[in-house]
Amino acid sequence: MNPLSQDIKYLQGVGPNRAATLEKELAIKTVGDLLMYYPYKYVDRSRFYKVCEIDGNMPYVQLIGQILSFESMGEGRAKRLVAHFSDGTGVIDLVWFQGIKNAAKNYDCRRPYIVFGKPTVFNSRINIAHPEIETVRPEDTARIEAMKLRSEAHQQNLFDEGDGEELTMTSGISTNTTPTASPTIKSALRPAYNTTERMKKGGLTSQAMAKLTANMMKLLNQPLEETLPPYMVERHMLMSRDEAVRNIHFPQSADHLRRAQVRLKFEELFYVQLNILRYARDRIKKYGGIVMPKVGDAFNGFYHNHLPFPLTGAQKRVVKEVRTDICSGRQMNRLLQGDVGSGKTLVALLCSLLAIDNGCQVCIMAPTEILAEQHVETLRKFLGDMPVRVELLTGSVKGKKRESLLHDLITGSINILVGTHAVIEDNVVFSRLGLVVIDEQHRFGVAQRAKLWQKNELASVNQTQQANGTTRLCPHVLVMTATPIPRTLAMTLYGDLDVSVIDELPPGRKPIQTIHQFDSHRKSLYASMHKQLQMGRQIYVVYPLIKESEKIDIKNLEDGYEQICAEFKDYKVSRVHGKLKPAEKDEEMKRFAAGETHIMVATTVIEVGVNVPNASVMVIENAERFGLSQLHQLRGRVGRGADQSYCILVTNYKISSDTRKRIQIMVDSTDGFEIAEQDLKLRGPGDLEGTQQSGMAFDLKIANLARDGQILQYARTAAQQVVESDPDETNPQNDILWRRLKELRKTNINWGAIS
Repeated sequence: MNPLSQDIKYLQGVGPNRAATLEKELAIKTVGDLLMYYPYKYVDRSRFYKVCEIDGNMPYVQLIGQILSFESMGEGRAKRLVAHFSDGTGVIDLVWFQGIKNAAKNYDCRRPYIVFGKPTVFNSRINIAHPEIETVRPEDTARIEAMKLRSEAHQQNLFDEGDGEELTMTSGISTNTTPTASPTIKSALRPAYNTTERMKKGGLTSQAMAKLTANMMKLLNQPLEETLPPYMVERHMLMSRDEAVRNIHFPQSADHLRRAQVRLKFEELFYVQLNILRYARDRIKKYGGIVMPKVGDAFNGFYHNHLPFPLTGAQKRVVKEVRTDICSGRQMNRLLQGDVGSGKTLVALLCSLLAIDNGCQVCIMAPTEILAEQHVETLRKFLGDMPVRVELLTGSVKGKKRESLLHDLITGSINILVGTHAVIEDNVVFSRLGLVVIDEQHRFGVAQRAKLWQKNELASVNQTQQANGTTRLCPHVLVMTATPIPRTLAMTLYGDLDVSVIDELPPGRKPIQTIHQFDSHRKSLYASMHKQLQMGRQIYVVYPLIKESEKIDIKNLEDGYEQICAEFKDYKVSRVHGKLKPAEKDEEMKRFAAGETHIMVATTVIEVGVNVPNASVMVIENAERFGLSQLHQLRGRVGRGADQSYCILVTNYKISSDTRKRIQIMVDSTDGFEIAEQDLKLRGPGDLEGTQQSGMAFDLKIANLARDGQILQYARTAAQQVVESDPDETNPQNDILWRRLKELRKTNINWGAIS
């Protein structure tokens, strides 16, 4: 039996109770699952400190000495056991708040111990709470002497690494480095594993996880199966999988650790990219797009007679890229990125007119009714008296009006249909759907978007064509997002899409001025708001919560609404949050857009909302509670008119250094892509768009998109070479790749084909 498939409960040190905890908390069911649960950091145990060197601001330290005496202190919950520990240069306290009886029983005053932990200061005394303790054995003498020599070298600045600090999962690219020989002493790099509170209560601490992993390693008496072909391991100078996995848990040296990280990160990112590129290739082969070579009356009439303002260079570039795609015969699958207010809607209209000139219909899908209504209003305003029919389909369109609309859609008299998820209902059928525009696409599920492909009357013809082995004609797809996506993340989440970027604002737009203000200066904040209101402007005030939280002392919308109403008695104040009914929320949004209310107090539901050019101030309360990308999205609600606009980030004076960095980035930059890159570095890739990395067929366990961009590029290039050189997947040397990819995939959904 393969030991990796063994139930985790049978591993030494686990048992039924711990197995249940591991499954619930970490989805670890087998020994193989545990093998793939990697440490998140490493602690360098290569140096011994002297007690006289220790202070309360140091990272983890390692000492060798003896316990002088024990002392029981405090009562009840405050009860603790204190051991006075010395190495001859001073005394430090070792403290236990739990497991007091075991500590008193297991340690005595006659043996030398190695102590490891993080020093802190309490009542002016330095202590280490719940230290790791090892008994010094005779066979440890050589290891200890070697480490003492290294410690002396540290003190003489002969070495620049270690110092008891943590080593995080660093990136890097493999170089032609000869593996160092296995050291004769025990590795000084100790793994640390992420654990949950429930795991800790059940005794599954980081140290316990390391012990279980060590027990697991004893079972692996055969080399682990390789998952990359020999030519790839050799070409990229990678460590073998067996050596990499063993060293990622218990590295023989810092060099072994770095090379193991590179191997495992490369492999992980390689299979993500192979998955994306393989399906991008299949999409091109299987799905064709309706050829649209004609530039006719609709496009030319609008461009020459109705264009509201001159196009920016970026807008012209994107339209040319789209035109190249729709003339190529392959299905366009393009991601259009552009900040709020950059003119994506106008570009979408120009592309729609190209489709109309070629006898096709267009569907524009928006995430909310109010945004769909705004698109219809904007498009009709742009088109004026042109003979292009734009209609709206949402859940609110019912009865005879809905029946008439569906009839006109299937007869082809509607040119552009704008709608919410209502457009994917089964009874919505187009005559000839040629272009699908999806706005803020991450707010729609993959299955929802896929339904748009079945909306043509041509669908039955397409199915016949596909059965005969010919290319299926599908609508071209233009995906739009106002959330700037860092390049490394885009390569992973949207790696199968061609990417266009609008990186210029339309003429006449002034950059938004961003100001950081402490909440203690509220008087001056309100004075500035009064001044803007007197000039006829409107204001957003955004709060992170709806009601007061006992756990988090931050401003909330209910209190804020009352405070704003009291301060601005001469003005009308509206209130919008996610718990309002959709109709109520839309009504409040419409009133604000029409200028009937002057201040909108809201939560982040306005992140994607109406276009109000007269709104010139965005006040964000407790800005420290928001991520950079979300702050940037909220800021984009203003600055849509010709007037100078302001975004005021209000925070408490006592904020962390990381928060100050985030706020300062917002103050210094209005470049959404720069901000998104910084956000990725600060927060990681998990939730940049309010959605997990669900577009990937499998999760990342070790690679970090924020830090491993270089490895990602290497992996993508390698995957591209495989797809291009082995398009039919018949090369025997790649059998291992296609077999492994099949194992890794969790679903049969064609992610690449659906965007």
